[in-house]
Parts: sequence; C-alpha cells; structure tokens
Amino acid sequence: MSGEGGLPQGERLQKAMAAAGVASRRVSEQLIAEGRVEVNGEVVTEPGRRIDTAVDLLSVDGQAVQLDPGKRYIMLNKPRGVVSSLRDEQGRPDLREYTERYEERLYNVGRLDADTTGLLVLTNDGELAHVLAHPSFGVEKTYIATVRGLVRPQTLRTLERGIELEDGPIRADRARLVGEPSQGRSMVELTLHSGRNRIVRRMMAEVGHPVQELVRRQFGPLHLGTLGAGRTRDLTKLELGQLLTVSRAGTEEKQGRTT
Repeated sequence: MSGEGGLPQGERLQKAMAAAGVASRRVSEQLIAEGRVEVNGEVVTEPGRRIDTAVDLLSVDGQAVQLDPGKRYIMLNKPRGVVSSLRDEQGRPDLREYTERYEERLYNVGRLDADTTGLLVLTNDGELAHVLAHPSFGVEKTYIATVRGLVRPQTLRTLERGIELEDGPIRADRARLVGEPSQGRSMVELTLHSGRNRIVRRMMAEVGHPVQELVRRQFGPLHLGTLGAGRTRDLTKLELGQLLTVSRAGTEEKQGRTT
C-alpha cells in the first residue's frame, strides 16, 4: 500500500493491533510471526505490513477485531414496559433513557416486545446491526418463558419438530423445561433463530400454554448474565470479538449466496 510519491500509507499492523487492545506491540509482533493473525481472510506473518484501519478486516486466532475506536457496543437488560424504539409516537417509555447516557448515537439491534424483558444490543455500528437483526442471517436467540399450565415432554418435542402458524411453519432449535412446574405454571427455555414478530408467544399459545412472562437471556454469543433490569454495560473485548465474528460470517455467507 503506497500513496503519492511511493510513500507507504496506512498503519503498521502491530501498531493497529496494540491500539485495538489486542496486545502490546511486542506481543502483537509475536502473534503475527506465529501465523495467528489474518487481514481480510489471509494469514499475515510480516509485522511490517501496513493496513487501512477503516477498510481492512483483522482477526486474531479466528476472532474478529474491531479497529475503529469510534464504534460502541452496549448490552441492555430491557425492562418490561419499554418499547424497542428511539421515539415512541404513543408516548410510551422508549430506549432514549438508555441511549442518551452515551455520547455516540446508538441504535437498537432488533426489537423486543414492550412486555418482553432481557438482552438488547445498542450500537452505532450500522453494518453489524443490519446483519444481526435481519432474519435471513438466523442469529440464535434463547428465551425463558413462564407459561400457563404444566408443559409435558411431548409438547417440547412438538415445538422442536415444528408447528404451523398463520404465517407459516416454525420450529424451535431446542426446547426444555427449567425447574419443576409449580402453581399451575411452567418455565420453558426456547432457542430459535427466527426473527418473526412475537414468535415465542405465538408458538407457546399454539401448543396451549400462553406466555405470562418472557425474558431473552441470550442473543448470538452474548449472555445476559447477572445484568440487572434497566442496567447497561459495554461488551467485553471477548464478547465483542465473538459478536463481530458472527456478523462477518453472516456477511460472507450472504455474499456467497449472491455470487
């Protein structure tokens, strides 16, 4: 990579890695020499390689690395009653309460119903938001549903085999009971990759167990953990790397389908 007059442009790879928080320059040079670093999908073993941090894609040990320091990634445990919008026309509580805490202009990745709580990602990375939110990319999501009635094992098998809804067939990737049913209620953990509207509520109603409470515990590689309702936090470097890796894989898969 060179500019006018043949002068090299871009940033040295080990310097970019250090700035991104991967490791010190010295350790980054060692990672490069060991063949553990890829730029745009190709292994790089020369530390003097220059890259364009605005364009080139970096990964270390197969894990994607974000080179743009201006990108922000936040996990929110959305409370009940908050709509997944940055401005609700009906005046209901919306996500501005959480996005306004940050200097960056953040957007939500996908949506949760107002009555559904749990993991929601806020970011200013538009490309990642599009990939993770679009149903065609099939990002896995795991929910815990408290439902009416005693759910039987055969009902769980029915959910995994698939059921027919008004907008087409649907099945859970995994379905299991959480704990023992009590007081006429059961807790069901459902994992699915559909992005269809109110899909968990509609699935459980179809098998005769209406949802009373619903929380999303997992979104792709991210887990809600112990984050309290209404609380936010930055993703860790590990979580961000996992999320970016999923996003890039989805983008590459889509490009492969269209070529």
